[in-house]
This record gives sequence, C-alpha cells and structure tokens, in this order.
Amino acid sequence: MSMTYEKNLERLQTVALTKGLRLNADNSRLEKVIGMMTDNFSQHGLHYCPCKQQSDIPQPEVDVTCPCENLNKEIEAQGHCKCRVFYTK
Repeated sequence: MSMTYEKNLERLQTVALTKGLRLNADNSRLEKVIGMMTDNFSQHGLHYCPCKQQSDIPQPEVDVTCPCENLNKEIEAQGHCKCRVFYTK
C-alpha cells in the first residue's frame, strides 16, 4: 500500500474515533473503497467519495468528499454509511 493510502486510512480512523464509530471489519471492502478514494485524492486533490461519485471524473459542484455531510444521518438510519466505510460500534 502506498503512503498516500496509509495517510488516508489514518485520516478515516481518526474520523471514526472522533465520531465514536468504527471502520468496516470487511477488509476487502474497506481496502477497495479507501483505494478508490485515495486514487481520487492523488488525481484530483480531494478525498471524493467513490460510492457517491456521479462520473469517472469527480465534479466539485456535484460530488462529495469523505466524510460527507450525510454521514450522521446514514449512520443513524442504517447503522453504517452508504459506502460501508463507517459503522456504529
């Protein structure tokens, strides 16, 4: 894994800790989503959420970054975010 991926993983772990959440225990799912998010960061400079992206090339006026503003609502309604990165403890 790249240093950029590791930094993104650490960032998401911090978000989870701060919000009282946990990251998905399914490592293959977590690696896939974080990998795609890291690619977005490397190519476009922001951690665009790959699960909510409207097209192959993120569009700042449409696409959201992770964690998104709907995170808390999704967690409350489903116990996890749409992308299945964050879960309740």
